[in-house]
Amino acid sequence: MKKILLLACAIGLTSCFSSDDFLDPKTTALTEETVFADSTRSVAFLYRIYSDIGFSYTKGRWDSHGNTEEATDDAEYRYSGTGQKAVVLYSGTVSPTNFPFFEFWSTPYNNIRRVNLLLEKLPIIPVSAPLKAQMAAEARFLRAWYYHWLLISFGGVPIVGDKVYDITDFINLPRNSYADCVNYLVKELDEAAAVLPKGTDYSEQNYGKATRGACLALKSRILLYAASPLFNGGAETQNADLAKIVSNPTYDVAYWQKAADAAMAVMNSGEYSLYKDNTTASGYGFYQVFLNRVNPEFIIFQNRPANRDMEGFYNMPTRGGAYNAMPTQNLVDAFPMKNGKAISDATSGYDSNNPYKNRDPRFEYSIVYNESMYYLASANAQRQVLTYENAPSDGFTQAGQTTGYYSRKMCDANISANSSFNSNRGWSLMRYAEVLLNYAEAINETGKTDLAYAPLIALRDRAGITAGDDKLYGLKANMTKEQMREIIRNERRVELAFEDHRWNDIRRWKIAMDVSNGYNKRMRIIKNANNTYTYQVTESIRRHNFRPEMYLLPIPDSEVRKAPAMLQNPGW
Repeated sequence: MKKILLLACAIGLTSCFSSDDFLDPKTTALTEETVFADSTRSVAFLYRIYSDIGFSYTKGRWDSHGNTEEATDDAEYRYSGTGQKAVVLYSGTVSPTNFPFFEFWSTPYNNIRRVNLLLEKLPIIPVSAPLKAQMAAEARFLRAWYYHWLLISFGGVPIVGDKVYDITDFINLPRNSYADCVNYLVKELDEAAAVLPKGTDYSEQNYGKATRGACLALKSRILLYAASPLFNGGAETQNADLAKIVSNPTYDVAYWQKAADAAMAVMNSGEYSLYKDNTTASGYGFYQVFLNRVNPEFIIFQNRPANRDMEGFYNMPTRGGAYNAMPTQNLVDAFPMKNGKAISDATSGYDSNNPYKNRDPRFEYSIVYNESMYYLASANAQRQVLTYENAPSDGFTQAGQTTGYYSRKMCDANISANSSFNSNRGWSLMRYAEVLLNYAEAINETGKTDLAYAPLIALRDRAGITAGDDKLYGLKANMTKEQMREIIRNERRVELAFEDHRWNDIRRWKIAMDVSNGYNKRMRIIKNANNTYTYQVTESIRRHNFRPEMYLLPIPDSEVRKAPAMLQNPGW
């Protein structure tokens, strides 16, 4: 009999599970026969595949203090030591041999193999035929989920199908074309969606499992990426064979229509809605969506026990947090005014001497700025956070890494990292707001700009932005496709800030060379003798470096050496 450990591929396609894996024989000695002959253990094996669903989310935060957020124009990193993973990205020193994000390659393939093993053993699992069908559909959704992260990071990758490789197998697979990968995932998701129930059809204890809507939403994301400049004829190579692997070879507007249709299918399903509450306070629903595990907006999420995850990572020093990712002035400037107009609009009412007044309510719920109110454990009440230069503990330092801001997005302002209270939250991995933005972006690129207004208005209405006499929530009437494109990209940046999107968005739009290749902006606030403030925008102390080859991450050198048939990404 073979023990589960010896059958599992965990590093790339060729090695074995780590010692903390489910069914580790060091502690259980479980075999394939004992696991899959037992219904409870088989279901637990499926749940193990679910447990990694938020790996990109966690690797972007807690793993060595975060990675992708601080490599963009949205955040600065607290540390500058060369041993930190985030430094490798923002400094541009990542390479096939200097690749500390191995999990971006290995974790998906770990779980793809787990799925294939489950599907292979499904006929012998002692459960009913309907449950077998559902387990298979859930597993196929999860397999598509892990594959889609590989595509986002690396472009086309080897598709292993249903094959279950053994530890002794020599695996020398070439990379499939990008189009083949997308077509495979779309087919898998369509077939899984035909079997899976709606979220409302699940019992309470099964809340959070794969649903029909989750399949459709993931399909929407995959097709949006496939339509985007990086993957829609945007390969950074003159090698025709490699160009097919990393992108669709030539631009085709039809990809945008497919992405729009996929998003519209989710919108027409009636399964999801924005979490809206403008009665308690303007935009309060935007704040609460991240603090309520059960809500109508979550499509895919990571179940979590009561926790202070976000507070521990983002809170400022006086609240006991690690404040690893500090918002930049670049991100702050992206938030419009409460009337929906950009701060650069002379009619917006923006006052540079009072820059936080009358801003989009999402700003208040996303950014901790000077004199923001936030829970202080020693007072057991909300107290001001002071970020002016040389303010106690939380203040700006001219020579330090501070930006003048801390993140409040997804944090509960009534608890702190050093309090004894927890929040009953889940980690949002895909929510309905993203689907609305997917549709707006895709339909605009087809030239049907007028259809992009409705989803943006819905998001701005939920955000607490005022409608205005024209009921356009600050949007200009009759925008061109190019004008609307910039509005949608900014709306996506504001709405989805710190939700594991910005790094991938600036790459797929191919704008990273412009927006993440220089010095970010931060805010220096000087407190005057009369208790007023002077605001000075200054550059960060570190330069971000982005090179063209970084639009796709390098495949780890060790994996290319194991599989000579697998071509490396362009420029690496």
